[in-house]
Amino acid sequence: MISVNNVEPEKARPLALSVVVPVRNEALELPQLCEDLHKEIANTVHSVEVIFVDGGSVDGSPELIMAQGFRCVSSECGRARQMNAGAAVAAGPAILFLHADSELPDTGMDAVITALDARLWGRFDIRISGKAKMFAVIAFFINSRSRLSGIATGDQGIFVRRAAFERVGGFPDQALMEDIAMSAMLRKISAPVCLRLKITTSGRRWERRGIWSTILLMWRLRLLYWLGVSPQSLARRYE
Repeated sequence: MISVNNVEPEKARPLALSVVVPVRNEALELPQLCEDLHKEIANTVHSVEVIFVDGGSVDGSPELIMAQGFRCVSSECGRARQMNAGAAVAAGPAILFLHADSELPDTGMDAVITALDARLWGRFDIRISGKAKMFAVIAFFINSRSRLSGIATGDQGIFVRRAAFERVGGFPDQALMEDIAMSAMLRKISAPVCLRLKITTSGRRWERRGIWSTILLMWRLRLLYWLGVSPQSLARRYE
């Protein structure tokens, strides 16, 4: 096929990355997130797709997403189920799981693609948005603990090659700690890439529950999880 300028049209770039975003009643966060994603896609040289997975929103989230030109699919409610549903329809060889209240750093998509050329999976360092000075301390300990343990949380933007994701069976179908469980499985086959680029996550849960109350709650939940308490029971305590 010849273009009107008698020059071969540029071939479509092969898809390099699929970004999967689970949402449920996130209408307040979505405008900023969509703006950030459009900016990131415009700044990367790679071909990227974004797939939102709605878990039964009643606040118009799917309509907001599609109005911004992004794909939105439906799934049963539950972060693990939603992320697995998004991965199932994603076409890219690499997948980045992004929370709706998170913001990628500049060049974040390029950093993920480069990192996955060398390793099977990884995550970003984290920064927590908000006015509390304690947030910087919390983020420091989260990043340090993750670097030492090889375990990542969803707030850190877990990314993985599709083959490795499928090898471990994706996220376990559980109500809480699905990110920690999958990290533990991935760690058995490869150490993670721990990017020092910082993904920004909202401090809203700390502000809503109280900083120290949230810290103590999360420590208690993780301890109980490692002691064998079921994720369903932990989810009830979390709520």
